[in-house]
Amino acid sequence: MHARTTMLQARADAVDDMVRLVEELRGPVGQIDGNLGMSMLADRDSGRCIITSSWTDKGVMQASAEAVRPMRDRLAEFASEPWMVQEWEIAVLHRKRPADAGACARVAWLQGQPEEADTGISLYRSQVVPALDELPGFCSASLLVDRASGRSVSSVAYENRDRLRATRPAAEELRNRTVQQLHSHVYEVAEFELALSHLRVPEMA
Repeated sequence: MHARTTMLQARADAVDDMVRLVEELRGPVGQIDGNLGMSMLADRDSGRCIITSSWTDKGVMQASAEAVRPMRDRLAEFASEPWMVQEWEIAVLHRKRPADAGACARVAWLQGQPEEADTGISLYRSQVVPALDELPGFCSASLLVDRASGRSVSSVAYENRDRLRATRPAAEELRNRTVQQLHSHVYEVAEFELALSHLRVPEMA
């Protein structure tokens, strides 16, 4: 399974319009062969948004690039800065409960050594996911990796913003312990509203 993320810096007053547009575009994207749904994270204070589309494999994801380009151009109408597009392998996906309305997510971007990708994936499955499962309000976790660069991104959803805030100390301790084992580093952590959640990727944990 693979995913394409599109990060945009939208005007803060345009986030609701962007959410509606992504919901509208979800139908046409879903008609593309190999698509497994879309999700959207939004920070309404800053306007930063991340739109993720999931795909059955790398080939169909890359083949879809031209088909989704006009849709991405429509999103650019709301952006105050150029977007950043990245392609990933979906290495882990675990759901404990549905992420319903009001859910929020904490996203951490990590840089490690490319040759340590499989070790990092195994560690996420065997240690990080079980620890997250015990946190109050935990809904789901995913790990996306770029094996060539050594980059990865972990997204963890909680049932509401209060749960997200309450788990900050435990999540930080877990991140620190994990990166020490992998000799990697976290270069950014951000929190978002889970504005849309329509990924159909099966359990991969």
